[in-house]
Amino acid sequence: FVGTFGMPNLGKLNTILGIPEYKEDAKISLNTQDKDGTTVPTGLHFENKAGDFKNDYRFMSQEIISEKLKNVKFRGANWNVEFEPAVASIQRLKFMASANSEETTFTAKTENGDLKFYFGDHSTHAGNFVFQAGVTGTLSKGWSWPVTAVIAILNLSGDKTFRISDDGVAQITVNTGIATYNFLLPAQSK
Repeated sequence: FVGTFGMPNLGKLNTILGIPEYKEDAKISLNTQDKDGTTVPTGLHFENKAGDFKNDYRFMSQEIISEKLKNVKFRGANWNVEFEPAVASIQRLKFMASANSEETTFTAKTENGDLKFYFGDHSTHAGNFVFQAGVTGTLSKGWSWPVTAVIAILNLSGDKTFRISDDGVAQITVNTGIATYNFLLPAQSK
């Protein structure tokens, strides 16, 4: 399906995709709606083989996306660091986020060829860890990234590529084998 729409609450979608009821012979269909003579996607409908277990996942409309992004134009970026995150690294991120649950962002930096994530600062509780060892490229700016959004995207099923730019944007690509999703995350300065 083609269209401009948002995919809110990725954790919910991930939960639905992981339900065993949908493992074999499930019917997954695209819900659409006619808007001004154009058919637009509005969500996904999940139904198990027997038809007695159903879920709907709704997309965010193009109008809402346009309103939220009306001043944002992505013109590309120079990706300073690019890698495929390991399952163990994603789990370590979840552990660190849990230990520093009061933090809404983390900072990404490269040190001695390793990509490290930092939570908090030394005036309060703090923590850091190596998220990806042996990366090529460096990050020289102290950009911060939203913890909840990054974890929600990394929780999705599929092959992932994580890119970070000193230009103030990160991109996580998730290839499910059926579709490829590119999530752009604007940085926050601390």
